[in-house]
Amino acid sequence: MDEVERALASLLPRLRRFAHGLARNRADADDLTQAAAERVLKSRAQWQPGTNFDAWAYRILRNLWIDTARSRQRREAVLAPEEQGWSVGVDGNAEANVELGYLMRAMGTLPDEQREAVALVMIEGLAYADAAEVLDIPIGTLTSRLVRGRQALMTMLED
Repeated sequence: MDEVERALASLLPRLRRFAHGLARNRADADDLTQAAAERVLKSRAQWQPGTNFDAWAYRILRNLWIDTARSRQRREAVLAPEEQGWSVGVDGNAEANVELGYLMRAMGTLPDEQREAVALVMIEGLAYADAAEVLDIPIGTLTSRLVRGRQALMTMLED
């Protein structure tokens, strides 16, 4: 196993969490994570040792998500609303599922820019500089998106 494979293996759970934050759907998050892992492995020659591998992999995943979101917007037919699948496979822990459902719905109402910032910093624990690098924005822009996203989440969750 080479350096890229080891780094990817240790990063996969965090990539999947970020994918779930973007996709808001477990199956889509798994597909997105798999596609990102494949892209990382195919593009391993483009990664420069000594640079931030995590930020590089997060950026690949985010770019794949943007491509996916754009293609979905072009599609006209929707088989079923996402909400109809929320209760499929529920494990019976009703209180935790209700709280997680509230949080996921609240995250889902945030604009994409705020949801990405919140997911990278608050859920994935990336440093502001690393999250700004992944999103290709200045740190000040990231900070303002985080502030607005956190405020919106707190307001929604208090209601």
